[in-house]
Amino acid sequence: MSKNHYAPVNPNSQECVKNVLNFLADISGKKVVTGQHTQNHAQEELSYIKSVTGKLPALVGFELLSYSPNINYSETDDECMEEVSQNYGTLKKAWEWAAQKGLITFTWHWFSPLKGKTKSFFAFNTEFDARNAVKSGTSENAAFTSDLDVMAGILRPFCEKSIPILWRPFHEAEGNWFWWGSGVCGAETSIKLYRLMYERFTKVHNLTNLIWVWNSPVPQNYPGDDVVDVISRDIYAKEHSHGSFKAEYDELLKITKAEKLCLIGENGTIPDINKVIKEKADWASFMTWSHEFCLTEKYTESKVLKEIYDSEFAVTKENLPVLY
Repeated sequence: MSKNHYAPVNPNSQECVKNVLNFLADISGKKVVTGQHTQNHAQEELSYIKSVTGKLPALVGFELLSYSPNINYSETDDECMEEVSQNYGTLKKAWEWAAQKGLITFTWHWFSPLKGKTKSFFAFNTEFDARNAVKSGTSENAAFTSDLDVMAGILRPFCEKSIPILWRPFHEAEGNWFWWGSGVCGAETSIKLYRLMYERFTKVHNLTNLIWVWNSPVPQNYPGDDVVDVISRDIYAKEHSHGSFKAEYDELLKITKAEKLCLIGENGTIPDINKVIKEKADWASFMTWSHEFCLTEKYTESKVLKEIYDSEFAVTKENLPVLY
């Protein structure tokens, strides 16, 4: 993939966006960006990786669930409150990572804009009907739009400081577990939700620092080449099965005929970077999920983690060029 023709879908994108996309395009098939999701303010995962490998991932994921505007604190449970409270202040950590010029991706487990209780990003915890959210004049649409505007305000300071964000909204959109999933609201609605966000963020709020990442391997709910910079999917393979995930890569390519960068949005067991390169599964990056997926050896043994971070094909924080 040539970096000379990989342009962002938003024509008004800042240079920092172009720099990241060109970098990812340039390394695709040659190297892989190491990534780690962090869900809590403490970021125990980064400390663990540093202690095992002596290095840090080049890409860090930050969770925005506690920044959802409509968390129903009156109808929740201890598990939900613990998850929310531990996520408080994670944006401060994102700013600190940006100061170190690391790559950033955001995941938003979006508590439903209306009619939810406890963890209402799960479809079974809310009566919010996304099919009405895409219809102008409905209460669902008003709530949906209001939440978008709040999140745009959270993203605004990053835009003003020209900090590029790999923005992965409506993740796992093929599923039936989140209220935005096509298994709940249908593929047509899933597409409209994404496109409404894209239009509002780019045209109304002029967020020009976002790299738009689509996260689903299903062709039917792909929102279109004009609004997607990068395609991705989540892969939770069997424990200790460190492959290239070539079959999953080939399947993902089928959602569009356009040449798009490919990422592993989330993984449980870490991919083997050497196999990724050898077997031509051109993932530009991966992002291991938080908690037990990183902090224990249930999915990846520490010696394997070190081997992967030591690979000549691994891009870690230590050899990541300054891109913004």
